Amino acid sequence: MDFGFWLKGFVIGFSIAAPVGPIGVLCIRRTLAEGRAVGLVSGLGAATADAIYGCIAGFGLTFISTLLIREQTWFRIIGGLFLCYLGLKTLLSRPAEETVSAKGSGLIGAYASTFFLTLTNPMTILSFMAIFAGLGIASASGNYISAGILVFGVFSGSAFWWLLLSGGVAVFQSKFNLRELKWVNRISGLIIMLFGLYVLLSMGPR
Repeated sequence: MDFGFWLKGFVIGFSIAAPVGPIGVLCIRRTLAEGRAVGLVSGLGAATADAIYGCIAGFGLTFISTLLIREQTWFRIIGGLFLCYLGLKTLLSRPAEETVSAKGSGLIGAYASTFFLTLTNPMTILSFMAIFAGLGIASASGNYISAGILVFGVFSGSAFWWLLLSGGVAVFQSKFNLRELKWVNRISGLIIMLFGLYVLLSMGPR
């Protein structure tokens, strides 16, 4: 295994996942309201989508990246509307109903929602391509083994960030009572809705 390629992928995945956006807010809120497992699985959904975009960039699949960028308007509309829906749902949710232990269907839903949200942001592919080129590893597209190791590193780095985030937030989970969780829901729901509105409004004429 080429440790150098894996390490570069790890740094890329961690760096792209770390900035706190709507996915981060959602994972923090889910960890507090539903437990570490739901928060971590939510993050792994985003990490999987990051790995897919890393795969597109790492294997030099320019025809796919061109298609995603060309159709980005529809992706952003869908993603923005879904963020608004999730934000409103979070805002109106009742903590008493969500402090129960997570079931399988809940974990699948948590994973799928963040996976979908991350995929509906095709501009992420530009971030990967720019970082790959900046680090001088764009040539990995000509070597499938190196590219595969690189993509695995991207997933590892992104997943490690979500593990750190959900684990860190879980430390404070026991200190929140139902009243405080209600405010967590309201604040995080509002923030997620604002992210969604920003995505939708940013598509207007410039």
